[in-house]
Amino acid sequence: MQYTNLGRRGPRVSTIGFGAWAIGGMNWGPTDDDVSKKALHAALDAGVTFFDTADVYGFGHSEDLIAEVIKERGKGDLIIATKAGNDFYHAGKDNDSGYGAIQQNYKKKYLIEAAEKSLKRLGLETLDILQLHSPDLEKLEWDDPWEALTLLKEQGKIRHAGLSIQSFKESEQAHLLERHKGLLDCIQVRYNLLERKAEKLLFPEAIKYGVGVIVRIPMLFGLLSGKFNRQSIFEGDDHRRFNLDAEKLESYLGKMESMSDLYERYPDFSPAQVALRFGISHPACSVSIPGGKTPVQVKENCAASDMPSIILQPPKSGLDEQ
Repeated sequence: MQYTNLGRRGPRVSTIGFGAWAIGGMNWGPTDDDVSKKALHAALDAGVTFFDTADVYGFGHSEDLIAEVIKERGKGDLIIATKAGNDFYHAGKDNDSGYGAIQQNYKKKYLIEAAEKSLKRLGLETLDILQLHSPDLEKLEWDDPWEALTLLKEQGKIRHAGLSIQSFKESEQAHLLERHKGLLDCIQVRYNLLERKAEKLLFPEAIKYGVGVIVRIPMLFGLLSGKFNRQSIFEGDDHRRFNLDAEKLESYLGKMESMSDLYERYPDFSPAQVALRFGISHPACSVSIPGGKTPVQVKENCAASDMPSIILQPPKSGLDEQ
């Protein structure tokens, strides 16, 4: 496992982390808590020092599982990054858009209360990183979310402040890195082999201001692992029913087929490992956070850290836009 600093002010982290959305038990199909905990232990055994979660993942359950593993193993050098702003405490059924009953809430009072609840669930006195969870653009123009992060830092309840950039809004939010350069320590960005819009404006701004980049959706909801095809169907509450519906599958798989030569250059590595190594090869990017519901998946993911860098030319038109 390789390690690096998360931007200029952030902590030292493993270049492959653990994305803990799926183990929350919602939106990713069936899960088993015992297997999920074994996956978390496997990540620690492989040298992972960065867990990314959110209060809304499983409506607190992802944080609960991480807390159990911390009790069993100790926190040590482990960095816990969580998120707030998707309010499941007060939302009703009318707020369910496919991820459960959730409403955006970036009011100062709520964000502080949500952070305190995450602290309690995780059994910590201080959150290593608290990220605003993909807020709508207009909410980022409010003072409330930034005042909440500032106050939580001043109170010692969080060490670092972050922003999870809303998908496909990378360029529109790049100006925030300059505006909040004294506060923002890291950003989380949707970035993978087929979605490279962040390279244009956001990544140069991150490098300029020393803001660390956390790469999310590095395998495009598992698609870049190579295990899905045009006949793949997702059932139940699995969010891929709409995020990887038939039309999107057709588009993405067509783009993947045009990149077959890339995978052929790395015959000793799986498609998932190639995708993960690409995500952390850009100089702006510090850590990638693939999900892993089983120890086998986690071990495969972690091996990508020790691969040679994969640097590609800027994308052709159509490979980076949605």
